[in-house]
Amino acid sequence: MKITKLAWALLLCLCIISCSSDNEEDLTGQIGTLDLKFDNGVGDQDFIFGTTYNKSNGESYKLTTLKYIISNVRIKDSKGNIFNYPTADNVFIVDEANGNNAGEIFITLNNVPAADYTEITFGIGIDQTRFLLGADGQGDFLAEAQSAGMLWSWATGYRFMRFDGTYSNGTVTDEALAIHMGSVGTSLDNYREVTFTLPNTVRVREVAHPEIHIEADISKVFDGQTSVNFADGYSQVHTSSETTPVIADNLKSIFEVHHVHNN
Repeated sequence: MKITKLAWALLLCLCIISCSSDNEEDLTGQIGTLDLKFDNGVGDQDFIFGTTYNKSNGESYKLTTLKYIISNVRIKDSKGNIFNYPTADNVFIVDEANGNNAGEIFITLNNVPAADYTEITFGIGIDQTRFLLGADGQGDFLAEAQSAGMLWSWATGYRFMRFDGTYSNGTVTDEALAIHMGSVGTSLDNYREVTFTLPNTVRVREVAHPEIHIEADISKVFDGQTSVNFADGYSQVHTSSETTPVIADNLKSIFEVHHVHNN
C-alpha cells in the first residue's frame, strides 16, 4: 500500500513538472520594442522653461535650454543575460525642448530580444571607447550632436549636458548661467554610468510595447552629491578639471526609475 501511494506521489510530481514545462512561454526568435521615457523635474515639480527654481543656498535659477546625452543602454533579464543595444545606435540626446505636452521625451529601442528584464544600465555622456573611434567612427551622431549644440570641437569633445539660463542671488540678478559639462578629449573623463533594478519585470514581446519611466530631478545637478554655488565658479562650467567632475557626479544622481508599464 505504501509503495502504491509513493508511486502515485511520484506520478503527480512528474505531471506537475510536465505541465509547468508545457506552460513555459517559448520566446525563441521573438523580438520587440522597448521605450525609455525621460521626465525632467525639479524636486516634486514639473520642469518648465523660464520658471524660477530655488537652490538650498538661497540662489535661484531659470533655464532656457536643458539637454543631455544618454548612451550605452543595456538591460539584464531574469536569467542573467545582458542585451547591449547595438553600439552604432546606442547614443541619444534627451532634449526637453522635444518633449510632448507632458514634458516627456521618449527613446525607442527596436529589435530587443523578447525576455523578462529586471535591470537597466545606461551611460551619461560619451565613453572613451566611442570617443577614440575618432570623428569618422561616430556615424550620424557627430552631425546630430553638432546640430544640437552638444559638441565643442572634435579635438575637445562632446558636451554631455547643456543647461543654459540665468541665476540670481542676494547681490546679482539674471546673471548668465551655462553648465556645459563633458569630457575633454582623453585628458579628463567625465563619463558616468548608472544601474537600476526595475520595480517590476519589463516583459518585452512581439505583441507588447513596454515602457520604463525614468524621472530626472535636475535640482540635484546643483544640490546633489555636492552642493555648489553659482557665485563660486559654478555658473560657467565647461572644461575645468575642478568643476566638471563635481557636476558629472551630481548628474549621475538625478535619475530614478519611477515605474514600468507593460503595454
